[in-house]
Amino acid sequence: MSMLAILPLRTRPIRTFKQYSRSMAGIRQQQRNLSVASALPEAFLEPVGGEQGVVALTLNRPSAKNAISVKLLKQLRDALDKAAFDPSVNVLIIRSSEPGSFCAGADLVERRTMTKAEVNKFLADLRSAFCLLEDLPMPTIAAIDGPALGGGLELALSCDLRVAGASVTKIGLPETKLGIIPGAGGTQRATRLLGASKAKTLIFTGRMLTAQDALEWGVVDVVSDPSSTAYEAALKLAKEINQSAPLALRAAKMAISKAPELDLDSGLSFERACYEPLLSTSDRMEALDAFREKRKPIFKGE
Repeated sequence: MSMLAILPLRTRPIRTFKQYSRSMAGIRQQQRNLSVASALPEAFLEPVGGEQGVVALTLNRPSAKNAISVKLLKQLRDALDKAAFDPSVNVLIIRSSEPGSFCAGADLVERRTMTKAEVNKFLADLRSAFCLLEDLPMPTIAAIDGPALGGGLELALSCDLRVAGASVTKIGLPETKLGIIPGAGGTQRATRLLGASKAKTLIFTGRMLTAQDALEWGVVDVVSDPSSTAYEAALKLAKEINQSAPLALRAAKMAISKAPELDLDSGLSFERACYEPLLSTSDRMEALDAFREKRKPIFKGE
């Protein structure tokens, strides 16, 4: 046998060993990540570095793709309660601690162990938490970097804005394929957002949307560039929003959120009621001074 025939055989084990080493290094890194994640709560607030006023509510159950367990739900509710009464939070981003994830919906493994009474309580608590999220006074953004299914999409629909990663392929409400319907606001919020026809199509079929599909349907507002994540795109949007006056943001959200419930005359009256208190704020005077002095205003939420 010639040397030319032998050489490829001698190099293969080396190539295989390098591949094995890279694979093991990746596994060890995943194990370290899981170890760090397991030491943290399953849902918690954390500041966004370098951007005062922007806060992340991080879902941290990577081993289950942030499926909503009883524990995660309680900690989510606690974090929302804390954010609701913190005047320093100008924009809140809902995100996953694990790249490539968002929220896979309710934890169906845990659900199988629950009694009917426990299921009923869980659903009531879930609806309550999503209503609290929807009613937060500051703008909220869902950063969808992975599957948003069932309760995960209902969570995103409870936010003001939704940003999806370009590579996301599973966004939907598949409950009818499981013998149920969306039970945490999906039928109501999807209808208000998309209109009855699209909401029915989405729910009747249990269809999975890609990020681009979701953008075309109006389920999400932004799709990230392929080179960035949904969180990075959401953070860019949050920073832009954060340039506005905090009290004005809260008043604007209140006025806009109320609009669908009111006729035009009532809506205009409500808008005026939201507008007038802003005229006497320090931030309003700061904006006028900054305009006159040709500089950026420094808002304090006062």
